Amino acid sequence: MPRIRSIHLAGPMVRHPQAAVLAEIRLLCEAAGFHPMIPADEVLTETEPSEAMAREIYASRIASVRRADAVIVDLSPFRGPHCDPPPPSRRGWPPASAKAVFAYMNVPSEDEAELCARVDAYVGAERDADGLWRDVQGFEIETMACPRA
Repeated sequence: MPRIRSIHLAGPMVRHPQAAVLAEIRLLCEAAGFHPMIPADEVLTETEPSEAMAREIYASRIASVRRADAVIVDLSPFRGPHCDPPPPSRRGWPPASAKAVFAYMNVPSEDEAELCARVDAYVGAERDADGLWRDVQGFEIETMACPRA
């Protein structure tokens, strides 16, 4: 595997509204000898929210992943029990192009990393008669994340 020099960063932390958080992420990467590729650095042609802007953002993110030597994805809970929807796609396809991919969850404890516990905390969950975890609406919570009884 070639030396990693540039890293595409994906997830809510790299769009953090506090500039100090983004500055710290940038400094940490640079101090470790990496060039951070951060979505906030992108200059968009489209300035108004629209389908054209969404397409431009998507194309820009894909191009950034292609240029990067590696990808780091923040899969922390974001606006609910699940991660921000777009970053997982950037976790999934780079390995096919022989890129290193690293993912993490910024949670205080291992218990908070468990999806069943997060769903339960946000909306409620319980086991059904077959031992499957279901949310309060009756939908099964992913079985890979929730062990049977």
